[in-house]
Amino acid sequence: MELNSQTRPFSIKLWPPSQNTRQTLVEKLSNNLTTKSIFTQKYETLDKEEAAKSAKKIEDTAFATANLHYENEPDGDGGSAVQLYAKECSKLLLEVLKRGPGKNSDKEAVISDDAAVPRESVFDISKGKRAFIEAEEAHELLSPLKEPGNSFTKICFSNRSFGEGAAKVAEPILISLKDQLKEVDLSDFVAGRKEAEALDVMRIFSAALEGTVLKYLNLSDNALGEKGVRAFGTLLKSQSCLEELYLMNDGISEDAAQAVSEFIPSTEKLKVLHFHNNMTGDEGALAIAEVVKRSPSLEDFRCSSTRIGDEGGVALSDALGNCTHLRKLDLRDNMLCVEGGISLSKALAKHAELREIYLGYLNLEDEGAIAIANTLKESAPHLEVLEMSGNEITVDAAPAIVDCLATKQFLTKLNLSENELKDEGAIQISKALEGLNQLKEIDLSSNKISGDGARQLALTVVQKADFKLLNVNGNFISDEDIEELIVIFKDSPDMLGPLDENDPDGEDGDEESDKGGSEDELESKMKNLVVD
Repeated sequence: MELNSQTRPFSIKLWPPSQNTRQTLVEKLSNNLTTKSIFTQKYETLDKEEAAKSAKKIEDTAFATANLHYENEPDGDGGSAVQLYAKECSKLLLEVLKRGPGKNSDKEAVISDDAAVPRESVFDISKGKRAFIEAEEAHELLSPLKEPGNSFTKICFSNRSFGEGAAKVAEPILISLKDQLKEVDLSDFVAGRKEAEALDVMRIFSAALEGTVLKYLNLSDNALGEKGVRAFGTLLKSQSCLEELYLMNDGISEDAAQAVSEFIPSTEKLKVLHFHNNMTGDEGALAIAEVVKRSPSLEDFRCSSTRIGDEGGVALSDALGNCTHLRKLDLRDNMLCVEGGISLSKALAKHAELREIYLGYLNLEDEGAIAIANTLKESAPHLEVLEMSGNEITVDAAPAIVDCLATKQFLTKLNLSENELKDEGAIQISKALEGLNQLKEIDLSSNKISGDGARQLALTVVQKADFKLLNVNGNFISDEDIEELIVIFKDSPDMLGPLDENDPDGEDGDEESDKGGSEDELESKMKNLVVD
């Protein structure tokens, strides 16, 4: 739960404006509507009461427009949002003046339909510097949530570490919002706090949000462990309509995974479950498999880097067989091995809607890769992304992969990096890619490929109109062949990825090592040879 020591570059944020700034602008707008000017001489002034109401509505609408713009460009300093804010205020002020006095009653919209913008629905304090937040700052920071009639349906408290005092300030506010909140992001919101205080904060938020009908809940990056999961138990138990749940980088062990399964009684509507970077292991995977089994609507499942072996992989694969609406599957960086890969291949036979599948670094070997490729050949007709890097796949699996690729007319990205396909496998795969017109990216880096394989891949993809990137770095391509690749891509040099890690004099180190070892062993035996 330690606060990240990395700090972001210093910058001045121009957006959002303070409440004082907004109120000052409302007063200026009201003054412009009531005093003589070149515009009021042409369109008439408004009385003070009507001007005040109109000014407030103008500012509210302009702020919502500018804030929506800023939300789509969150890494900027807010300068463009400020400019849009001022421009909208001016435009809407002129519209009110054109309508004239007495035409802006409560029964009529002050702003024309085409200019109307929905009120803010997202309250987000995550932008800016990562920092602690205590009671005094919480009162000011969370004040917009206390405004009567606010329209916030999503809150994001990520990136700010709440102490117990700040949590108690937030508690009554969250209780007052129970009937309107649909999305809650509490990721990374207790960083750097001592365990006892962090758990107390979690319990306060959990109790305050109990019974809220949420569609989205993010509790990632909080080093939850079993204690943290149980601290959120009140909130989790009360959820029956969740569609998205994120529990990434939470230190969830076997016992914590069991608590997750216990505290989420209803997942029938769950569409997204992300469980990346935990310490779940095989036993924990059995508990997560139970959650998956109860989630027939699941469309996006991520369970990467969770220390799952073949036993847990088999259990998860069996559970995934129930998720026939799955569109995206990410199991990267686990140890499913051959047995887990074969079990997964059986589950994939039911996934006709699959669009993206990420199976890198699972130790599948040829047998597991072939089983999966054979299944995908007959299923997932609309597959767009296939990733099977780092699985010790050799040319022996290439024919099955080729047959699978031949049926994937919508494929846009193929990643088979860090395998051992060599030239023969690369050439076979390149021929299978000829008919895939949607293809945009190929990664066959670190596959012991020389000039022949790289050249065939280049000639295949360079003709594709929408192709973006060929990565053959980390292979054994000679300097002369690199020059030829550059010539092939002379009209579209950005299509060819970097070759800075390529070894022009590369040889199969393993084979050389085996050869040397054999020669040494033979020499040793010859020394002791006795002729009778």
